Amino acid sequence: MYPYRKTAVAAVALWAAALGLLVGCERGSAPSTATASGRATATAPAATATATADGCPEALRKARAAVQAAERTDTAWRGPRSGPAAVPDKTLVYVAQTMTNPGVAGVAKGVKEAAATIGWNVRVIDGEGTPAGIQAAFSQAVTLRPSGIVIGGFDPRLTSQQVARAEEAGIPLIGWHAVSSPGPSASPKLFTNITTRVEDVARISADWVIARSDGGAGVVVFTDDSIPFARFKAQLIKGQLARCPGVRLLTYENIPIPDASQRTPQEVSSLLSRFGRRWTHSIAINDLYFADAAPAFRAAGKPGDGPPFNIGAGDGDPSAFQRINGGQFQAATVPEPLTQQGWQIVDEFNRAFAGSPPSGYVAPVHVVTADNSRGGTSWDPEGYREAYEQIWRR
Repeated sequence: MYPYRKTAVAAVALWAAALGLLVGCERGSAPSTATASGRATATAPAATATATADGCPEALRKARAAVQAAERTDTAWRGPRSGPAAVPDKTLVYVAQTMTNPGVAGVAKGVKEAAATIGWNVRVIDGEGTPAGIQAAFSQAVTLRPSGIVIGGFDPRLTSQQVARAEEAGIPLIGWHAVSSPGPSASPKLFTNITTRVEDVARISADWVIARSDGGAGVVVFTDDSIPFARFKAQLIKGQLARCPGVRLLTYENIPIPDASQRTPQEVSSLLSRFGRRWTHSIAINDLYFADAAPAFRAAGKPGDGPPFNIGAGDGDPSAFQRINGGQFQAATVPEPLTQQGWQIVDEFNRAFAGSPPSGYVAPVHVVTADNSRGGTSWDPEGYREAYEQIWRR
């Protein structure tokens, strides 16, 4: 029912095999409850409620400004507008972690679209979500001797032999979510890696809660500490929430993604019983937690449009958009601009083929809500197609 789950489970297996397990769980309490308007206030008398909401005026001001900017859909293209003209007659191979992952598939669509525009050929090889499948797909890609290879959504350290073979053959590699940070990578060697900055995603997610609650919320954070990247994101979220004294962390729920479908409904039921109306907002490192939480919220009689108000700190797969647009237990997400990132991958390869450095562009974070999604199922900003086409025509 949720195609992203197969990908997420496989991703956990890949991360665990490469980096081992990190575990942790922290718990706390918060004195806030939700009003009829959905805004969080304190359970103490009105004077205390006002003090809570006013407890972080500077953080609240900054959060509101940041969220307002991130929710805009009419922003101008701020990516590259100059670069080398199109290098002709190139072929790319896109090695996908699994094409059942909407993110991986969305980027592949963008790569094929941009390659057709620039006059290149693209072949997609599906790793089918297993380490063995990904290694086989990568081996096949190297054997084809393409001009460049895209590492689509998996850790290249788990395909070190294939990476070494590509390097020996002089085939440049570009990653999408291959390592945790955007830009070039020395180990593993990547011309560049395309992703939003995890720090920015964590910050805007926390800002959304601070702004949405007027600086007075009771928050549950859902994460998977077995994935170092996810744990790092969750810790950043905690740190950002702590900027506002009126925002209290109720609990930090460590639920491994492979166990999420079984554990999340039980945990959510327990949390609802434990915190009641003090639980006003949630942040999850992956949208799928809210798909799993929905039955428990529904069984408890919670309204689909909140509270609690839930935001996914990253990804933005189609099912998340559907929940947001339908008011079904998710209010917002911080999506990746998948098609645009596919176009960027093609442009970065063109720079590599021309002997130019990477562009250095990193897409800014964007917050999607029912008010600005326009009924869509992905985030596709404007202006990048025209900008890249103009560069390549020079």
